[in-house]
Amino acid sequence: MPLYAHRTASRTHGFTESVIREMTRVAREHGAVNLAQGFPDFPAPDLLKDAACRAIRDDDNQYAITWGSPAMREAIVRKYRSWYDMEIDGDREITVTCGATEAMAAVMLALVDPGDEVIVLEPFYENYGPDAVLCAAVPVFLPLEPPDFRLDSDHLRSLVTRRTRAIVVNTPNNPTGRVLDASELEAIAEVCRAHDLLAITDEIYEHIVFEGAHIPLATLDGMRERTVVVSGASKTFSVTGWRIGTIIAPPRLTEAIRKVHDFLTVGAPAPFQAACAAGMDQLGPDYYTTMLTEYRERREILVGALGDAGFRCSAPQGAYYILADFSALSTEDDRTFAKRLTREAGVASVPGSSFYRLPDHGRGLVRFAFCKRAETLREAGERLRRFAG
Repeated sequence: MPLYAHRTASRTHGFTESVIREMTRVAREHGAVNLAQGFPDFPAPDLLKDAACRAIRDDDNQYAITWGSPAMREAIVRKYRSWYDMEIDGDREITVTCGATEAMAAVMLALVDPGDEVIVLEPFYENYGPDAVLCAAVPVFLPLEPPDFRLDSDHLRSLVTRRTRAIVVNTPNNPTGRVLDASELEAIAEVCRAHDLLAITDEIYEHIVFEGAHIPLATLDGMRERTVVVSGASKTFSVTGWRIGTIIAPPRLTEAIRKVHDFLTVGAPAPFQAACAAGMDQLGPDYYTTMLTEYRERREILVGALGDAGFRCSAPQGAYYILADFSALSTEDDRTFAKRLTREAGVASVPGSSFYRLPDHGRGLVRFAFCKRAETLREAGERLRRFAG
């Protein structure tokens, strides 16, 4: 067979396998506590599970409307009105996707042209750069410096060129746990308004905020018509395997996004849409209060254990990750250290370099997820303390 038949598309040549998923496999290989991948080890709310089973028994098992079932879109409309005082047109501004990961890819493919530049705040969730590359765009990275990871508005303005199309904003942030404040968001909005840019906001952790408040960028003056809001049910309801993501965008942008979504996945699972709609409508304030209380307890368990074991870190303001500095424990690079930690301590983390354009910037860092039962985190903490001696 000619070698040409084995050629792969050049757009994939700079990609690596997801380091997060790789570390999950390493955790399984060594029987380690998996604090690498951000999925809970505790159950989803019974209300959602019962609603999913009921939908399946009621034969809600065929294709939903491509951009989302009416019940799901109506629930999203009510949610945004209740939480953020945003009025959304459920027929023209909402797309339900197979997770927020597909949502980000669909948005980029629909709205970003080859040669466009997309500004990405760094450290970043590992999909954003490849999403830009898939549409032949150029990711441009804006470093947020530790330990505070605050946005430098002057630096942001300096990155804008005539080719800049969009700014990707993830708050609460994975992997740092930063929740951007009103002044930082206004600085982003000012740049978008001044240069006629899109804002693409990943708000999947919107309901997991410990300090400050989550402010959707779309609610700022002049931003509703130029912001694409990505979120979903995975993190809020602990159903990461159900793959229910959401996109809210102005009608003209939604038209393009829906076309791409249709050819990527056709639609999100119908019974899980029914269940998530029930969760949005029926889980009241007590659910969100209890969720935050329990996540705050988990955060404190892991922050304390990491400090005892010699890591340097601070408590995140939101989301459920801790980016920890291990340089006091080892001079190894982050990948070597993370794999040794998994093998010898029995605790899996994610090498910090996977969140940076230049690997050296994350060389002394690893990320831990605390979306686990308290007893899981206590066991991980004891293993880390033993490892550190």
